[in-house]
Amino acid sequence: MNIVLLGGPGSGKGTVSNLLEETQNMGHIATGDMFREEIKNETDLGKKAQEYINKGNLVPDDITINMLKGKINQFKDFHGVVFDGFPRNVEQAKALEDMLEEQGQKVDLALFLDIPDEDIIYRTVKRRICSNKECGAIYNLEYKKPKVDGICDICGSKLIQRKDDNEETITERLKVYHEQSKELIEFYEEQNLLYRVKLHASVNITKEMIKEWLENYNKNR
Repeated sequence: MNIVLLGGPGSGKGTVSNLLEETQNMGHIATGDMFREEIKNETDLGKKAQEYINKGNLVPDDITINMLKGKINQFKDFHGVVFDGFPRNVEQAKALEDMLEEQGQKVDLALFLDIPDEDIIYRTVKRRICSNKECGAIYNLEYKKPKVDGICDICGSKLIQRKDDNEETITERLKVYHEQSKELIEFYEEQNLLYRVKLHASVNITKEMIKEWLENYNKNR
């Protein structure tokens, strides 16, 4: 099963991706991480992507798709892949369809994490992450506090707040997200692939919840 994750910044896509990896034996492709890895490894695609990023431009779809092709081949022994951060519009969704079709695969589910903007803003400004990049655990000062203030429960590293985790930045990102996502959500809805999950700021997404979502989606198809 290949799953496209939809939802605004701070909606919980990272948490859902990690739980799908853990419970469904799925691969996970986050385009932001993919770009950073290709650039760090100085691949030809990474160098091309860096040129656009340095100019403040979006990386063209053909470069992103070629990266995805290489990445998805690493998950042949997994039960599908979770796509986080791509597609962002209908054109990219169609490009992803073509890429998967070449490999005899398809998008099986578009999981939409639907959470109000005010909840996303509240959740984001309270978010703290582990400074240890190999850990990357995420906390919230309201409903998922660390056991020791400012310290990661898992590895003991210092917790930090991302520079863009502030109300002004997240409000602008949400505005862009809504402009981009409306047609994409409709696209997957028309294909009968969209499953909408209503959430709010204090919801702690669990393995049991994800299992229930998948069961309900498959049962109602």
